[in-house]
Amino acid sequence: MTTEAPTIFTLTSALSLAGVTLVGSLAYMGANLFLPKNARWQDRYTFIWLAFDALIHFSFEGSWLFLSMFGRQVNTSAGPFAEMWREYAAADYRWGVSDPTVVSLEILTVLGAGPLCCYILKQLVNDDPARHYWIIVLSTAELYGGWMTFCPEWLTGSPNLNTSNALYLWVYLVFMNVIWVFIPLGLMVESYGHIAGALRKIRAAPKVKRG
Repeated sequence: MTTEAPTIFTLTSALSLAGVTLVGSLAYMGANLFLPKNARWQDRYTFIWLAFDALIHFSFEGSWLFLSMFGRQVNTSAGPFAEMWREYAAADYRWGVSDPTVVSLEILTVLGAGPLCCYILKQLVNDDPARHYWIIVLSTAELYGGWMTFCPEWLTGSPNLNTSNALYLWVYLVFMNVIWVFIPLGLMVESYGHIAGALRKIRAAPKVKRG
């Protein structure tokens, strides 16, 4: 008697990835709507990322946080968001059982990083150079959050990570997390250049002698 291999890529998988694509499309449309046509390409891509980031934090991660507090957990919850998160929890079991470390990080992400994304978006639309400071703050926080999500797991032999197939490993665990590493790093480098350049110009400017 032979047993059929379990289906990996399911309707829930497709709908979850479609949801991420929809969020990215909304972020792209937002950049076209709120930024001038002559905006620098760096600012346009920064807007798209921050809008995408905010929407993911509020909708996807916000739903997980709601399902993971006050005695609730994804594995025993019902509804479309619970189904979506059970799909991700098949790759990282901690997201199904309200892991306290993940919950703690997600509280900061949803209630801190999400609103900060919106604030920086407002600064970006107004072409306020102060946004570069807040971009560095946000990017540092997101890099730290990613590190604290996975480093304890790696140090203990990754008992909660399921890397048995390409979907779980390369899409859910790698791609869906590594973009929150490389994009924040790129934004930090660009914002550092703006801040350092402005400070160097001030220092190089001739000083006016007072009579």
